[in-house]
Amino acid sequence: MIPDSQMLRVESTRNHYHEELLERHPENPILTAADWPYAVNSVFNPGATLLPDGTTLLLCRVEDRRGHSHLCAARSRNGLDGWEIDELPTLAPDPKGHPEELWGIEDPRITFVPELGRYAVAYTAYSPAGPAVSLALTEDFRRFERYGVIIPPEDKDAALFPRRIAGRWALVHRPVITTMGAHMWISFSPDLRHWGHHKLILPARRGAWWDSAKVGLGPPPIETPLGWLVIYHGVKMTVSGAIYRLGLALFDLDDPTRCLRRSEEWFFGPEAEYERFGDVNNVVFPCGCTLGSDGDGITLYYGAADNKIAVARGSLSAMLSWLERNGSSEDGRAG
Repeated sequence: MIPDSQMLRVESTRNHYHEELLERHPENPILTAADWPYAVNSVFNPGATLLPDGTTLLLCRVEDRRGHSHLCAARSRNGLDGWEIDELPTLAPDPKGHPEELWGIEDPRITFVPELGRYAVAYTAYSPAGPAVSLALTEDFRRFERYGVIIPPEDKDAALFPRRIAGRWALVHRPVITTMGAHMWISFSPDLRHWGHHKLILPARRGAWWDSAKVGLGPPPIETPLGWLVIYHGVKMTVSGAIYRLGLALFDLDDPTRCLRRSEEWFFGPEAEYERFGDVNNVVFPCGCTLGSDGDGITLYYGAADNKIAVARGSLSAMLSWLERNGSSEDGRAG
């Protein structure tokens, strides 16, 4: 017979157990300002993609010593080390041609679009008018076709879906509404330039929830047999500041305005020292991920404390199973 004291310890362990969906790389952070070939303040929030030869490309947000950001590419054969970094900014602000970029460009999310044969880079353009969503297309991350602002201020955290849905392009984004929270929306377009049919798809939850202050897209939506899997960040305001953590949501493949399931708990948050302390403490903020050749392994790249880049690995099937066990099917709108 197990003594009562031991039973209490067993129950305590069970009650405090939570499943780890992502394993941090032991050499984190993998990129910092010290790695850059020119003087910068910080590097973080990279978009990510796999190039045709298997090389991992990170399009990193790089903040200079004025506080303005630009985008710079880093390439690695294994996606973990041996990074080759562009000697100059890969995509720099163009305030003369695009005055909406006067204060910099930030937080890129990369989607390869087979129909176009090009990569779509959605990023935040920042100016005195506020943050806006801009779009650029590229074949090689050397030359870019800028579309300019596609969603006006204040808006950010945007990514394009990789294919048309019911004949239209779809874009997830996050309008900034400070008085009522900040929520995830979806918009549709016939040509990537003119956007409408806007709809709220994932609201920030009020009260004591971990994602009560605002929510926003992480990497671009991932197509799975069960739906579009979205890794999103949620923010909770505390007396000591904001905490950025990650949750999961699943949207209908044919109608991504429908949230099928949303996690009630966060599954990844700032725990390591490099995530808890930096230019902005207590932040994990992913903008990109890559998938393994098996279609299941996921490598997530994220900004840690707004001044360095880290990586963690997991499994899509494990994420979907966890979401089934730890999510709500009430249209994702638990309040």
